[in-house]
Amino acid sequence: MFFGLSNSPATFQAFINDILSDFIDEGWCVVYMDDILLFSKDQTEHRERMERLMHHLKKHDLFLKPEKCEFDVTEVIFLGMVIRPSYIAMDPVKLAGIADWEPPQTVKGVCAFLGFRNFYRKFIGKYAHLTRPLNDLLQKNRKFKWTKQCQIAFDLLKAKFLSEPILIMPDVDRPFVIEADASKWATGAVLRQKGTDGEWHPCRYLSKSLSPMERNYEIYDRELLAIYRALMEWCHYLMGGKFKIVILSDHKNLTYFQTAQKLNRRQARWSLFLSEFDLGLVHVPGKSITQADALSRQSNEQDDINNDNEDIIVLPDRLFIKRIDLGMKEDIAERLGPDDFHKSALEQLLHQGMPPIKSALSDWKLEGDLLFFQDQVYVPNDTDLHRRIVQSIHETPGVGHPGQWNTVEQVQRDFWWPGMAKFIRSFVDGCVVCQQLKINTHPTRTPIQPTQATPNSFPFQICTMDLITDLSECDGMDSILVVVDHSSTKGVIFTPCTKTMDTTKIAELLIQHLYKRFGLPDHIISDRDPRFATEVFQEIGKQLSIKHSMSTVFHSQTDREMEQVNQEVEVYLRAFCSKEQT
Repeated sequence: MFFGLSNSPATFQAFINDILSDFIDEGWCVVYMDDILLFSKDQTEHRERMERLMHHLKKHDLFLKPEKCEFDVTEVIFLGMVIRPSYIAMDPVKLAGIADWEPPQTVKGVCAFLGFRNFYRKFIGKYAHLTRPLNDLLQKNRKFKWTKQCQIAFDLLKAKFLSEPILIMPDVDRPFVIEADASKWATGAVLRQKGTDGEWHPCRYLSKSLSPMERNYEIYDRELLAIYRALMEWCHYLMGGKFKIVILSDHKNLTYFQTAQKLNRRQARWSLFLSEFDLGLVHVPGKSITQADALSRQSNEQDDINNDNEDIIVLPDRLFIKRIDLGMKEDIAERLGPDDFHKSALEQLLHQGMPPIKSALSDWKLEGDLLFFQDQVYVPNDTDLHRRIVQSIHETPGVGHPGQWNTVEQVQRDFWWPGMAKFIRSFVDGCVVCQQLKINTHPTRTPIQPTQATPNSFPFQICTMDLITDLSECDGMDSILVVVDHSSTKGVIFTPCTKTMDTTKIAELLIQHLYKRFGLPDHIISDRDPRFATEVFQEIGKQLSIKHSMSTVFHSQTDREMEQVNQEVEVYLRAFCSKEQT
């Protein structure tokens, strides 16, 4: 491939990705053009991976230049970033000379300054707000005039970069917290995780200016736009995670969406996108969100006239997290007095003051009227109080009557008491709704067999689909098209539909909700529904090179995952949508 051709970089990137695809899929190799980065947890593993890479490059007649290579290092400069264990920083070489950068005298000079700094904007909070006076100088038909506000913005940006901020590496196996806020001019967000020191540190900053049209949004729309942009920017970290994504924002603005509204098309798109995440919104006063853009919160009274659908609740109450209900907090504090366990811990805390790190009391702390154990509220020995706490979590629609261990995991996020797991298991075993509606998990018949997954596959490469029909009508829909991923994520796509739809409509739903988002699958498995067995559906699969298999008649064991998903959905709907619960 010759230098200078417009498609040379893309062709070479595709070539090197194909050569090293196995290593990339295993998650320890990152490649950008001719830069290859390997990382490992220890020296032995690193040497083994390095040897595998060398043999693989030799096999394909690819060569490395020793002078441009670094081996067995704990710090590396890669794509303009200094990468160290657990965090990344800006390359000091690229920042050299910034202290001596003179204020630009022309539009071209402003472009040069902003273009150079934009590369590191994810390290700087409130970036869009800080650069607004400079960006205003770039508007067409505007006379260049370096004002006092421009000089202040210029000096602040230089100070921000010279402070050498760092970002910790995002870890998808730990909880994320997002701070999001909006002003009249920009939206901002901070992605945070708890570091090894127990403090919350930034992983990424996001700041984007509002377009002239977006500046006319209502304040609640701008607040929701800030959340939407943050989730869109960091979806590769957040989607399908193990933990609920906690979003810190101002409820006074977002409570608008807790009531039924006639959504315009923009709000409907946002609502659909937000539904793909496991979110929790926590009320934080605007002044407490110091890193996000919180400049103006003046409400606009003008009504949105572009309404084209029925009343919909964008942010239902279940998304708004109250870690401890006010009434529950008072009951816990009241019952702490006669609790022997509390008295013993309290006396030792008051006697020793701040406990040593290695002390048995290091996990305990006092905050107001409550006693905390490892950041969880200690609940005194009161059976009625224990039952109320577990019931409030287990029977919440957002949780949906989970099993024993899932209920334990939900409760222990906020509460703790001795013997908690045993109490919760007993409570779940005695839950009337669970006993009436849930499927027997210890059947005497032949177990359902899973469809074998493909190693190193992409999401929904192999998937199954089915229809749940004859549901109570809602918004004109009475059925659900269910698509389950058998390849890697085990994810599920639920699409509302009607029982009377034909093959063409099913194909349109698959294109809209599956193919556009995840690409064409290699293999689709379905039951023998007449709409799946038609010549039209088979011909569509042929034209798109999708293999279509149908299950054995009256034999649900063909596809275990699909049957389990359908069972869970039906149990959930019976538990929360039927007054009779039969």
